[in-house]
Amino acid sequence: MNKPLAQISALYWCDTAGQAMRQADLLRVIANQGIEGDRYTTGQGAYSDTQPPKIRHLSLITEDGIFTANEWQEAAGLPAFTMAQTRRNVLLRGLSAPDLNGLVGHRFWVGEVECFGVELCTPCPRPSQLSQQPGFQEAFEGRGGLRAQVLKSGWLRLGDALR
Repeated sequence: MNKPLAQISALYWCDTAGQAMRQADLLRVIANQGIEGDRYTTGQGAYSDTQPPKIRHLSLITEDGIFTANEWQEAAGLPAFTMAQTRRNVLLRGLSAPDLNGLVGHRFWVGEVECFGVELCTPCPRPSQLSQQPGFQEAFEGRGGLRAQVLKSGWLRLGDALR
C-alpha cells in the first residue's frame, strides 16, 4: 500500500446527539453507513436531518489542527478544547490540517477502511454550546477536519495508518 501519511492517535464515537463523546481503542466501520452504533449511523445525530442530506459516515481531524486552534483560544483568553470536544471520530498524528483538507475529493485508507473525502467539517456552534465554552468556530476555521464517506467496511484501531 501507499506510504502512511499519519497515524490514528485517538478514536471517538457517541450514540445520541449531545452525549459526551466516548473514547475507544477499536471501532467497527460499515460501508455507506459509518461507525457501528454512532449517532449518525443510527440517525440520532444533531444534524442527521440536514437538508439536503450530508454524508457523515466518519469525521477526521489532526492533532496539528487542534494544537493551532488552541493557540488561537489562548491568544483570545479562552480555554483550550479537548479532542472529545471537537466531536470528531478520528484524531490523526503526523499530518497538518491543510494536508488533511487536501483529501477532499480523493480516496484514501484509514486502517482497513477505504474512504472518500467528501467535504471539510466547517466549524459550527454545536461544540461550543455543548462544552459551554466559546470560540470553536473562530479557532477551528480552516482546521475543523474532514467528513468522509466509507466505501469499504473494516476496523479502525489506535496506531492504524492513514494512506
